[in-house]
Amino acid sequence: MRNLLALSLALAFSAAQADIVIGQTAGFSGAVASSVNETSEGAKLYIDQVNKNGGVHGEAIRLVKLDDKFDPKLAAENAQKLITAENVVALFLTRGTPHNQAILPLLNTHQVPLIAPSTGAMVLHKPVNRWVFNVRAPYQREAERTIQHLSLIGIERIGVVQVDDSFGADAALGIEAGLSGTGKKAVFHEKFDRAKPVFDEITARVIATNAQAVVILGSGNAVVDAVSAIRAAGSRAQIVTLSNNASEGFIQSLKGNARGLIVSQVFPYERSRAAPIVKEAHDLAVANGAQHVTPAMLEGYAGAKVLVEGLRRAGPKPTRQKLRDALEGMKRVDIGGLEVTYSPADHSGLDFADLSIIGENGRFLR
Repeated sequence: MRNLLALSLALAFSAAQADIVIGQTAGFSGAVASSVNETSEGAKLYIDQVNKNGGVHGEAIRLVKLDDKFDPKLAAENAQKLITAENVVALFLTRGTPHNQAILPLLNTHQVPLIAPSTGAMVLHKPVNRWVFNVRAPYQREAERTIQHLSLIGIERIGVVQVDDSFGADAALGIEAGLSGTGKKAVFHEKFDRAKPVFDEITARVIATNAQAVVILGSGNAVVDAVSAIRAAGSRAQIVTLSNNASEGFIQSLKGNARGLIVSQVFPYERSRAAPIVKEAHDLAVANGAQHVTPAMLEGYAGAKVLVEGLRRAGPKPTRQKLRDALEGMKRVDIGGLEVTYSPADHSGLDFADLSIIGENGRFLR
């Protein structure tokens, strides 16, 4: 009996050691919790299915998640723990621009890949970081597209509200490019503090300029509060925000202010089964008890598909270096109607951008 028990324990230990450990730090609580949890649920859908079918080269993927409460300092501390204490093969779906910037030095120091960071910050695209593999278009492209759309529908007086951090500054460059390309100037451009957002003065600017549209570059609860303040002041301006807010939880937080809000998107329409990745994710979600998928879930799902493809190409017992090299060798890999390509000169992966509007039923429409 003792020998059998020892053998069982040894086998259990061996199986645990065989897991491919991936690490994620993100704001599972705090201002962006709703979208973070939806994105992670999308990734879990695919990873669980892969594990159910035998894993990758016979090894299960184990995702270790740490809550950084949307705090850049804690994000860096969590990443350090994941890299050194958990010995992860890669970091995955890390959320936030300043948060990922805080993590970047650790990637080079420990030579660990970061796959599908949940941000469109240009700093993760250019210059190319050999350890970062994006799976979504940059915020600047989204922002520029929103201005082009507003111009096409005849809106002239556009106000800009941005969070005063690296995300806001990055996205604002896309806004400026869009304004320049359409021959316009913002009627106002105001900033708010990320830690303590206050919108009284900004709301006054919206009213004073009679803005026809307001582009809000911010995240989660701050954008909800800004929209509430603008509507409470009596403005009916068209409000636009970016894909970092493309979650069902964000819509629910807006309550009666959701209808008509424009939100840019970086994945195909989540209700169109014509897109293979949408049908695949939807069918899997329904099979697991969900009613549908959301844009945030699609981001996680797509990121997980790229992660798994990289692990498959890296071979049995993947190392950080093998995974990095395998990812960089991916050329026109179809993840469901979307082709992902990496090279030493380009780690963007995808360049899809679209716009949606929140309809009467509280869902994104395109």
